[in-house]
Amino acid sequence: MIRIGLYPEDRTLQSLLSSALGNEFEVLLASTDDQVTHMISAGGCDVMLLDLDSSQNSLEQRMECIRNIIASRVPSVVMASDAMRSTAAELVRQGAYGYCRRPPSIRDLKTMLLRAYENSSLRRELQKVQQRLEATNSCDLMIGSSPQMQQVYDLVHRVANINASVLVTGESGTGKELIASAIHNLGDRSGRPFVAVCCGAIPETLIETELFGHEKGAFTGTVGPRVGYLEQAGEGTLFLDEIGELSLSTQVKLLRVLQQREFSRLGSNRLIPLRARLVFATHQNLGDMVSQGTFRQDLYYRINVMRIDAPPLQEHPEDIPQIAAHFLQRYSVMYQKPMTSIEPGTMAVLQAYCWPGNVRELENVIQRAIIVARGDSLRIEDLPGNIQEQNVVNIDDFHPAGSFERQLRDYKVKLAMTAVRESNGNKTLAARNLHISRAYLHRLIRIAEPDMLTESDLIAERDGPVVDIA
Repeated sequence: MIRIGLYPEDRTLQSLLSSALGNEFEVLLASTDDQVTHMISAGGCDVMLLDLDSSQNSLEQRMECIRNIIASRVPSVVMASDAMRSTAAELVRQGAYGYCRRPPSIRDLKTMLLRAYENSSLRRELQKVQQRLEATNSCDLMIGSSPQMQQVYDLVHRVANINASVLVTGESGTGKELIASAIHNLGDRSGRPFVAVCCGAIPETLIETELFGHEKGAFTGTVGPRVGYLEQAGEGTLFLDEIGELSLSTQVKLLRVLQQREFSRLGSNRLIPLRARLVFATHQNLGDMVSQGTFRQDLYYRINVMRIDAPPLQEHPEDIPQIAAHFLQRYSVMYQKPMTSIEPGTMAVLQAYCWPGNVRELENVIQRAIIVARGDSLRIEDLPGNIQEQNVVNIDDFHPAGSFERQLRDYKVKLAMTAVRESNGNKTLAARNLHISRAYLHRLIRIAEPDMLTESDLIAERDGPVVDIA
């Protein structure tokens, strides 16, 4: 049975339509803005029938609610007399499915309602197919077989169908949005919207209206209502990247939304239920920000229910060949330059580089190398100068032995010990100069001279990310 929401309330018309449309349809009434919002948010109707000629309230009062209904993307059919034809046509241009005359021809109205419902159903099915394809693609883009990446995959699958807040942490360029997208696409919300928002890219003066939306006249310059990101996400997933960039005042309001599971647009007292799942991400240390008073402790605990750390590329270099090969295939097709391989020497240089920009930097390097390459394989000379230079420093007195993995490990140990000497024993400075974490530096030092590590170094190593460098 197709559920038709009739707005505004007209019991006489409801009775007439219920008998005329037949058992295939159920006509439901909505008289107030709150009833309409609840009906739509709860999925209580399949198609809205909007009567412009209703005697209830003035048309001007009803038009704002009608526009909000259309903006919510619920399939809507407008019913109006010839005198209101231009208004009905304008609503169709704004997104309503169609318009029928009042009094309606029951056959024409029934046909239009059926088509609106079928069109919406097809659109939803298409969206589900697209989401499934995106799910496959997003999971494919999370490349790597290292223990670090296997741990990420495991956590993604564990939280995909659990409606709990997830905090994804990691340096810039490590693929935090890919992780959030995989969580969405692998879960039961995959057929619904995935809305990604970078909090750091929105001016502080606009962040609240972008998140919560606003009503007409909420502040100077508003010409109409706006649906915010919280509302756009619907029953899908809202991904808030760089959550640490939010001001303290916005943090308070976001905390209340998470606690109450409801919000309102700016300029309105009408509460809208929060139905979306929220996934957060940051490259900053929120624990330090809490200590410094720049991030609310209560919000930190609210969003940090489940934490997934995206490992920096330097901590799983064994995945570089697989990731580089993926980018080589993608961009050689995009740039129409058939490339067959990356030479072994070039791959060794890529694996020895520290990658401060992580996977994003590697992607950029492969793109550039494909563009400048003269043959069908990537050579060392195709790489940017800074990568070539970093990997020839002190290489002449380096005499490798053993397997490729052992040679690579020994070379990294030599670089670490050189950096510590040049920093006069300051391990924090040495790690910063190498663009690696201090815990990772300690692991390299322990291979060469374990006696160099102090008790505080061992504590930092214990608390740092687990990395297999053997």
